[in-house]
Amino acid sequence: MLRTLYLATALSLSTAIAYAADVPTLSLQATGIASIAPDMAGVQLTVLRDAKTAAQALRANSEAMSEVLAEMKAQGVEERDLQTTNFNIQPIYERLKSNSSGSRRTPRIIGYSVSNGLHVRVRDLDNLGNVLDRAVTLGVNSGGGITFQSSKAEEARKEARINAVKAALEKAQTMADTANFRLGRIVSMSESGGALPPMRARVQMQGMQKEANFAVPIAAGEGSYSITVNVQWEITS
Repeated sequence: MLRTLYLATALSLSTAIAYAADVPTLSLQATGIASIAPDMAGVQLTVLRDAKTAAQALRANSEAMSEVLAEMKAQGVEERDLQTTNFNIQPIYERLKSNSSGSRRTPRIIGYSVSNGLHVRVRDLDNLGNVLDRAVTLGVNSGGGITFQSSKAEEARKEARINAVKAALEKAQTMADTANFRLGRIVSMSESGGALPPMRARVQMQGMQKEANFAVPIAAGEGSYSITVNVQWEITS
């Protein structure tokens, strides 16, 4: 019969000493964290243009987006870091008011709206403010969502994993010393986590003036990877 004794600690560890088939074991959970500063960013930009006809709206949008693409390259953004994310042409309908009877006639189309989205990866964060400034100057009138990223993500995950295992070993040894038993071989080990929560910022581009000739200030901050390990040891008295 399996008997389990749960040990409560001030560190809120998930721990247990179990006796299975006359082999006592200790199970313990610990978490390791590693902080990392992003070194690049993804920016979502959108060009919106309205006109009376679909052809006119499309032409205006294409001209504006061509200028944006050319300027992004001039700012040092590589071709591989520019990607169209969405493209839409939609009719614009007139707004109708209800008459006294509450009925409405079918609205007519009064124009067309064309939106073209562009995802830009900026590998030099020092240039991110300039990229946003130039985008607005050239007519990007929507978007501004920024997702910070790191090219050293795997190194941070490795550090978090090492920290988690070290924490598990240290806590297990502390428990063994306090309860007067010895740690034997590790019989199982698993991990969970390792995903970096999105580091996002938002720059509101709608309503910004094209003449605003300044570099948008951006603070990237830090993000943290968290990995939790579950370890089980055999123990002896």
